[in-house]
Amino acid sequence: MDPKILRALSYGMYAIGVKGKGGPSACIANTVVQVAGTTPPVIAVSIHHDNYSNACIREAGIFTVSILSEDTSGTVIGALGLNSGRSIQKLKNIRHRVLREGVPIIKESACCWMLCKVIGQVETATHTVFLAEVTAGSEAMTGTPMTYAYYRSVIKGVVPQNAPSYEEPDFLTDPETEKYICTICTYVYQNPDVLFEDLPEDWVCPICGAQKSMFKRR
Repeated sequence: MDPKILRALSYGMYAIGVKGKGGPSACIANTVVQVAGTTPPVIAVSIHHDNYSNACIREAGIFTVSILSEDTSGTVIGALGLNSGRSIQKLKNIRHRVLREGVPIIKESACCWMLCKVIGQVETATHTVFLAEVTAGSEAMTGTPMTYAYYRSVIKGVVPQNAPSYEEPDFLTDPETEKYICTICTYVYQNPDVLFEDLPEDWVCPICGAQKSMFKRR
């Protein structure tokens, strides 16, 4: 089967808040679905085995889901999705609130949030699918939820290698051309007519707004 067929499936953009040993943290997931209309309802979340959030959820047994809106910046998604909570405080520069249970919810352009209690899990070769009851959440939703398709086509965002829908970027197969990659959102600057060195010092990443100094040569 052509793997591109899986793009027909619907995905969203979610921040998964967790309680870690070093404090609250969060990651980005695009696979969150309701699997039972019971009271309380049950959802499923897929998290890669290597993700710090996976270990945090296993230990604490709880997590939050913040549904991101189309107004969420690439900076927020890049900070949460392209870094590891094992090494940095990913929420340091992101507006959030920590619930009394010790897990965070994202307040920066999020539509709504849910507090979830793990009731089971299913292991695959690469991911854990956590089944959880929704025990609390927002009273109302604001804004338009961001879909994975919107993230890829409008924001031009990329996907971490641990994501189920990861596709190897085309630029990795073209070693001939000099490229600079944003360390925040992984946007790639590649322009043979205007060298990266010739860009003005106040130039910023067109996706996440990161400064020129945040780019690294590939």
